[in-house]
Amino acid sequence: MSKGYQVHPSAIIDEGAEIGDNTRVWHFVHVCGGAKIGEGCSLGQNVFIGNRVTVGNNVKIQNNVSVYDNVHLEDDVFCGPSMVFTNVYNPRSFIERKTEYRDTLVKKGATLGANCTIVCGVTIGCYSLVGAGAVVNSDVKPFALMVGVPAKHIGWISKYGERLELPLEGEGQVTCPHTGDVYQLSGRTLTLVDET
Repeated sequence: MSKGYQVHPSAIIDEGAEIGDNTRVWHFVHVCGGAKIGEGCSLGQNVFIGNRVTVGNNVKIQNNVSVYDNVHLEDDVFCGPSMVFTNVYNPRSFIERKTEYRDTLVKKGATLGANCTIVCGVTIGCYSLVGAGAVVNSDVKPFALMVGVPAKHIGWISKYGERLELPLEGEGQVTCPHTGDVYQLSGRTLTLVDET
């Protein structure tokens, strides 16, 4: 029976790994046996996927990214080149902490920019965008634009990936010029209220 996904000859796929149709696995990738990867994904060169990892559909994981145990990526997530996940909050090489892994959840459509770091135990909100080199150590709101070390919320981003002209908090409504989608700001929460 032929596989419904493509694997480069240099990649290692451990027995038991689940990989969806039309997923592409590139050079020197290692997927552990317990991993579950959806359809239409791309795993770039030198990507590592741990045992207790779930990856949704249409996820793009660029070169040199390690997705460690207890990291879960929903559909349409983008992981930029060389960005970093962690799973132990206070690691020591001489103390075994595999029972202390903290869950990290990256919600649908979020973008994690090149070289950013996601400290374990956080939730990255849907369609948020973490800028290149940022260090995220707390939860990120849906549609939030985050930059810096530590990452700071500096604005809002549309589902399309363009910055929205809204204050960080208050009341307001804006229409995405590219899609016609309407966003409503209430307090410190942005919601997509009308999707075209």
